[in-house]
Amino acid sequence: MSARDTLTDALYGLGWSTVKRLPEPMAMRLGNTVADLAWRKRGKGVLRLESNLARVVPDASPQRLAELSRAGMRSYLRYWMESFRLPAWSAERVGTGFEAKDLHFLTDGLAAGKGVVLALPHLANWDLAGAWLTTRLGIPFTTVAERLKPETLYDRFVAYRAGLGMEVLPHTGGSAFGALARRLRDGGLVCLVADRDLSASGVEVSFFGDTARMPAGPALLAQQTGALLMPVTLWYDDSPVMRGRVHPPIEVPESGTRAEKTSVMTQALADAFASGIADHPEDWHMLQRLWLKDLDPAKGGPAASDPTKGTP
Repeated sequence: MSARDTLTDALYGLGWSTVKRLPEPMAMRLGNTVADLAWRKRGKGVLRLESNLARVVPDASPQRLAELSRAGMRSYLRYWMESFRLPAWSAERVGTGFEAKDLHFLTDGLAAGKGVVLALPHLANWDLAGAWLTTRLGIPFTTVAERLKPETLYDRFVAYRAGLGMEVLPHTGGSAFGALARRLRDGGLVCLVADRDLSASGVEVSFFGDTARMPAGPALLAQQTGALLMPVTLWYDDSPVMRGRVHPPIEVPESGTRAEKTSVMTQALADAFASGIADHPEDWHMLQRLWLKDLDPAKGGPAASDPTKGTP
């Protein structure tokens, strides 16, 4: 393992071992301080976030974009402070940390014996929403984690999410897709972060007026298993409670090839994601290139990956 990988793993380990012991107000203040320092430094991540936000809020002035990017970095660090602390939260704290609108779409679908795929963008804290499902509602689910470098860091993330009650499958080859399909055919729940896939298997969608790629996995799983596909959007407000909404199920088109149906369904996902991001742009943690025009054509984006690609 390289020195850089060792340092990265050590920093994450320090976060989980130290931040979770801090009183919550102190942890939140620390997060804001780190966020403001990063925002003032104007590194690549902050500049990319600001560039992405300019597409989401095209009429924003430079001052407004700066305000949004600062709020975005604070939201991003809130995600990390919460994530470092989640393993130490009581069931009561997890249960009161999230409120969901239109949850009946999910519970009715599961009660009917159908599998459900929940697809989310990188909004607010998807780990907290998952912990709430397993803790407050007692609903287990399966997700996919992208393999990270170093391997020890990937192991930390898997252990972290497993400790919150999630079944975590590795994102390797095509094995994850088959396992997810089996869970859905058994009437289970699958949760996937699905607003960024720059691989050759990604589906091109119109997103805030330009072309991006998103994973085909959620739509393919719904088609092949009969599971319901539901977008979910999350956001923060000024309270300690995160908010969210379960959107109505996306229908499988009655006609067309599998690829055509997948394209239509993935576009519907992108539209639902866009509505939530437009309402709460500061909570969209997209510090990477997303739109095809922003990618380096010489590099062609990341190597091909499984359509069920997860997130760290």
